[in-house]
Amino acid sequence: MPLTEIPLSAWRKCGQSFVFRGQTIRYWVAGQGEPLLLIHGFPSASWDWHYLWQPLAQRNQVIACDMLGFGDSAKPLDHTYCLLEQADLQQALLAHLRVRQPVHVMAHDYGDSVAQELLARHYEGRFQLASCVFLNGGLFPETHRAALVQKLLLSPLGWMIGRTFGRNALADSFKQIFGPATRPSESALDDFWSLIENNGGPRILHKLIAYIPQRRQQRERWVAAMQRGEVPLRVIDGEVDPISGAHMVARYRELIADADTVLLPNIGHYPQVEAPVQVLKHYLAFREGIENNQDRLWELACVGAGLPAIRAPR
Repeated sequence: MPLTEIPLSAWRKCGQSFVFRGQTIRYWVAGQGEPLLLIHGFPSASWDWHYLWQPLAQRNQVIACDMLGFGDSAKPLDHTYCLLEQADLQQALLAHLRVRQPVHVMAHDYGDSVAQELLARHYEGRFQLASCVFLNGGLFPETHRAALVQKLLLSPLGWMIGRTFGRNALADSFKQIFGPATRPSESALDDFWSLIENNGGPRILHKLIAYIPQRRQQRERWVAAMQRGEVPLRVIDGEVDPISGAHMVARYRELIADADTVLLPNIGHYPQVEAPVQVLKHYLAFREGIENNQDRLWELACVGAGLPAIRAPR
């Protein structure tokens, strides 16, 4: 059964705002339960999660924001954009919402890098991460195959490319990275472009793209964190994505012991948009597996202490 779409106009009306380092950030919260932080990718925004939003909110406190420079949040022109600052932003949002318990994370693309930073901070004692699921993203710089527009934005002419980047260029780019049978409609493209264009977004695309060299700088620290194996991780990946598809998953399996990966056939770079039912199924199975493992460990602890075995507290 298909999931219900939340129109962008309705999504925007449900947003709230808070101020992060002098800049206005738009965010969304729904549901109750364990906190689940959704982190969007480049160059889009948290509306990417709209198909999954209501189903996930049935059992979680779901939280998402448009990161600095994205969507309906502030896009200051004279600013150096940094993945580490975006991780600071996620922590500031959680503090603003008074979330104090360990947080589950699901991330995509650019958001994967932010999630990797949060994972590293977890092991450094600066964040409490309960689990993390990565959707198509450049987890390893050596496997990331930049799209043409990304290469152009990284070039010395990047500032000019960004200013000339328009809705037609976005459509051409998405045509290349979505699955052949799951490309966005013209209406959806209009909405994606609305989020990019808002607040002068094209003027800063060449600044946002700095995340690609930043990934290289943090590679060893982030990979080491993923290799620790103490926080449950899963990759759910659109297989035919030319940027970070099956080839990235193959590298993940080489580097991460007992790698938990799911490949979605014929799905491209945006699985949460192209195949939300499949993503939801595999995400909920992942969380159920975590809960079952916690219950088994709790029962063993109770038996070891000579106590009756009961369900682990949530």
